[in-house]
Amino acid sequence: MTDFTMATDADGVATITWDTKGKSMNVMTLEAWDDLEALIDQALADDAIKGVILTSGKPGSFAGGMDLKVIAKMKEMAGDDPAQGLFDGIMNAHRIMRKIERAGMDPKTLKGGKPIVAALPGTALGIGLEIPLSCHRIIAADNPKAKIGLPEIMVGIFPGAGGTTRLSRKMGAMAASPLLLEGKLNSPEAAKRAGVVDEVVAPVNLLPRAKQWVLATAGEIPNGKVEVYPRTLSDPSDPESDPVMMPMGSDSIVKPWDQKGYKMPGGAPYHPAGFMTFVGASAMVNGKTQGVYPAAKALLSAVYEGAMVPFDTALKIEARWFTHVLMNPSSSAMIRSLFVNKEALEKGANRPAVDDQKVTKVGVLGAGMMGAGIALVSALAGIEVVLIDQAQASADKGKAYTEAYLDKGIARKKVTAEKKDAVLGLITATTDLEALKGADLIVEAVFEDPAVKAEITKKVEAIVGEDCIFATNTSTLPISDLAKASVRPEQFIGIHFFSPVEKMMLVEIIKGRETGERAVAKALDYVRQIRKTPIVVNDARFFYANRCIIPYINEGIRMVAEGVAPALIENAAKMVGMPLGPLQLVDETSIDLGVKIAKATKAAMGDAYPDGAVDEVIFWMADEGRLGRKSSAGFYSYDDKGKRTGLWDGLAAKYPVADDQPDLIEVQERLLFAQVLEAVRALEEGVLEDIREGDVGAILGWGFAPWSGGPFSWLDIIGAPYAAERCDQLAEKFGPRFATPALLRNMADEGEEFYARFGAGKQAA
Repeated sequence: MTDFTMATDADGVATITWDTKGKSMNVMTLEAWDDLEALIDQALADDAIKGVILTSGKPGSFAGGMDLKVIAKMKEMAGDDPAQGLFDGIMNAHRIMRKIERAGMDPKTLKGGKPIVAALPGTALGIGLEIPLSCHRIIAADNPKAKIGLPEIMVGIFPGAGGTTRLSRKMGAMAASPLLLEGKLNSPEAAKRAGVVDEVVAPVNLLPRAKQWVLATAGEIPNGKVEVYPRTLSDPSDPESDPVMMPMGSDSIVKPWDQKGYKMPGGAPYHPAGFMTFVGASAMVNGKTQGVYPAAKALLSAVYEGAMVPFDTALKIEARWFTHVLMNPSSSAMIRSLFVNKEALEKGANRPAVDDQKVTKVGVLGAGMMGAGIALVSALAGIEVVLIDQAQASADKGKAYTEAYLDKGIARKKVTAEKKDAVLGLITATTDLEALKGADLIVEAVFEDPAVKAEITKKVEAIVGEDCIFATNTSTLPISDLAKASVRPEQFIGIHFFSPVEKMMLVEIIKGRETGERAVAKALDYVRQIRKTPIVVNDARFFYANRCIIPYINEGIRMVAEGVAPALIENAAKMVGMPLGPLQLVDETSIDLGVKIAKATKAAMGDAYPDGAVDEVIFWMADEGRLGRKSSAGFYSYDDKGKRTGLWDGLAAKYPVADDQPDLIEVQERLLFAQVLEAVRALEEGVLEDIREGDVGAILGWGFAPWSGGPFSWLDIIGAPYAAERCDQLAEKFGPRFATPALLRNMADEGEEFYARFGAGKQAA
C-alpha cells in the first residue's frame, strides 16, 4: 500500500491523493517521497494529462508535516558520514519538489509545463505546506478548524524542505518572519491575507475549483471570464465570487523567482530597505533567543545568504543550514522531548491498564484563581462542572472568570456567542455541596491548610458516590498525609495544576502511598480530556516540579546575599535559556509565598534545613513590604500600572555588589545544576519514574531551557563525566547542595547516557 495514489478523469485532470495509512492525519515518510515522485513522473510523461491536483484523503486536513520520529532518527540512519547523508537526503526532497515546480518545462525557455495545484481540505503544517508552496497555486477550503503554517521552529528545527527559501522569496523576509521565526499558524482566510495561499473556497467547491483552475491554466477553458467559487456556501454575495480574469497559458505557472528580473519583495540584503530588514531581524532573533536556539540563527542565515544567490543555490544553502541544525544535539533533544515524548505521555504511555475513566461531571471545591481556572478548562472540554465556594458571591466570581475569558475570545473572533452560552451552561456555581451528587471526579482547590482540606474531604466524601475519585490540587502538602482524611485513600490522588490553569500545559499527577490504579487512570484521562500534558510522580515533599524550581529561585537569592550583581544573575539565566530569571520568578509567584514555604519546610526538616541564607534575604524583603509584583515592590521596581521598571536599586544598600564578580558560566551552571541535580535525585529516589516525564515536565512546567530538551537531555548533551566533575567543583566551592548524586556518579564512571539507560520509560535501578 502506498501513501499516494492517482486517478485521471475524462477531462485529463489527474488527482494525486495523499492518504497515509494508519494515521488520522498525513505525515511524510522517506518511502512516501518515492511514491509521490513516481506519480509526478507518470503525470508529466502522459500526454493525455493536462494538469494535476494534489490533495488529501483525510477529511478536514492536508498534512501534519514530516514524521518527526523519522527526523529524530535521520542522523543515526545517515551512515558513517551523517552530515553528508543528511544533506543528500534533504537535497533529494528539494529535487522532487523542484520537479513539481518546473512541472516538465523546457529548462531554457520554461515553456510547456503542466499546471499543478494544491487543494488543501484543512490543516497544512510543515512539509504539508512546503509541498504546496512548490505547486503553482494553493487553494484552501474555508475550514474554521484548519491551521496553516510552518511550526518547525517550535521543536528546535526550521522549515528545511524549501519552505524557508520559497516563503521568504514569495512574501519577503519581513512578511515571512512571523511564520518562519515564530511558527505562527493561520486560519485559511488569514493565510490568504498574508499571501501564503492564493484562494479560499467553500469545502464542497475545493476540488471543482482546483480542476477549473487546471483546465483554464492549461488553455482548455477559453480566455476570458470564468466563475470563481465563493469561500462560503452561506455568502453567495461574496465579492470574490464575481467572475474575474483568469491567468491563461503555461507562462502563468512559472514561479516569480524563476523569471528574469525577479526582485525579492521588501528588498534583498543590500537593498536599502532590505538591509534594514535583515539588521532588525538579526537583532530580534538574538534578543529573543539569546543565541541558545541554533535553529533560529540558522534559519535567518539561510534566508540572508540565499537571498543573494540564484534559487537553486539558495536551496543548497538552506539544506546545509538544515543539516547543521540536525547535527546539533539541541535539535534532536527538542524533537524528542517536545514531540515524541510529549505525544507519548499524552497518549497514555504510563497509564494503568484499567477501563476507560472519562470524566462526565467534575466538582471543583474552591472558586479562587486556581478553582476558577480548573472550572474553565473543564467546561471548555465539555465536562459538566459544579463550582463550590463558601459564599455564593465567591462562587459566582469564579464562574465569571470563564465568562470574561469567553468574552475575550468573542472580541478576537475566536469564540461564538453560542459557544459562550454552551460553556457557561455547563458550570453551576453554588455553595450547596449536595450539587456534587453524581460527580465522578472531585478536584479540591481550597486554602493550603491540612485541617481545612481534611474537613472538606470528609464532607464531600459523605455526599458523592463510592466510585468518585477525590483529587487535591496542592502544590506542597504531601498527598499521603492529606489522604488520611479520606475513607477511600485508594481513590485519593493529587492533581497539581500550574497557574494560570488555562495557559499552562503541564499537569502533575501525584500518587499517594495508597493511591490505586483506577485513580491514576481517572486523573490521566481527565487531563487528556482538558487537552493538557500529564506527568505522574510519586509522593514526596514538593513532588517533582516545585522540588526542582525552588532550588533555582533559592540559588539566585543566595547569590544576591553573596554580592553577585542582580543583573548578572538575571541575565545569566536568560542567556542560558530560562524564560525568567530567579529574582523575577519569585516576584511573579510572590515573596510572601516563598516565606510561607520556607517556614513550613524548616518546621518539617528541623536541623537538616539547608536554606537559612535564603531566608535571611526573603524574610527581610517581606518585612520591608516588598512582596513582589502583587505589591508592586519586590526584587524589581514597578510603576503605578504594575509594569516592571528595572531591578530595585535599594537591594544594594542591604547586600552590596562585590567588586569581584563571578564568571558568567559559573553563574549559569549554578542555576542549572541547582535544578538538574534535584531532577536526578527525584529519579534516584523513585519520585520520578520516567525520565521522559522529567524532561517534558521541566520544559512545560517551569520553562527549563527548552533548547536543551530538559534536565536529563541536558546531562546527556554535556556528558555525565563532565557533569560529575563540575558538580564536585561546585560542591567544594559552594556546599553540599551540589554534591554529585550516586546515580550520576555511577553513570559518569560507566560513561552512560540517561536516555540509553532509562529511555522509553525504563525504571531507575
